Amino acid sequence: MTRRQQILDLARKKGIIQARDVQAVGISRNYLYRMHKEGLLEKIAVGLYTLPDAPVTENSSLAEVSKRVPQAVVCLISALNYHGITTQIPHEIWLTIPRGSWRPDVAYPPINLTYVSGPAYSFGVQEHLINGVAVKIYNPAKTVADCFKFRNKVGLDVAIEALQEAWRSRKVTMDELVEAGGIDRVSKIMRPYLEATV
Repeated sequence: MTRRQQILDLARKKGIIQARDVQAVGISRNYLYRMHKEGLLEKIAVGLYTLPDAPVTENSSLAEVSKRVPQAVVCLISALNYHGITTQIPHEIWLTIPRGSWRPDVAYPPINLTYVSGPAYSFGVQEHLINGVAVKIYNPAKTVADCFKFRNKVGLDVAIEALQEAWRSRKVTMDELVEAGGIDRVSKIMRPYLEATV
């Protein structure tokens, strides 16, 4: 199998590839540039390549950002939108990264960052396959709790709507909401809204 064929197979399997992916299998990153020039690969962002006929979906930007910022977890408005529990349309990708991390150098798509540590970062993370890329996204209950935790950032109305819609669509249970609220230390803030919703 030629190196070009290996790279094409890698792109088919992973959806989006970058230099570290081809270097991991012993191929020079220069092949990516050459194959892009020949039209065998499409450059979707600095250092990110995909097959020219790769599907573009409404969540393609989540896959792209996850490839560039592997420690990031999709959160808040972007996670609400992914789970279908908001009327908000995100104009940027909302991400959580570990407190103390460097701000990722991502010019496009625009990102909105929150920094957390410990269980507030690791709890409720799910992996979803988007265009062949494993994307970390908080589950619905953790996302609702995060909206209450960051209500000054997203708005209390967004948090309340998320809670009501997640409950109405049965994407969360009371136990999940209580546990996520405890992890985010917003149980007291969430309690009256939980009681009004149930």
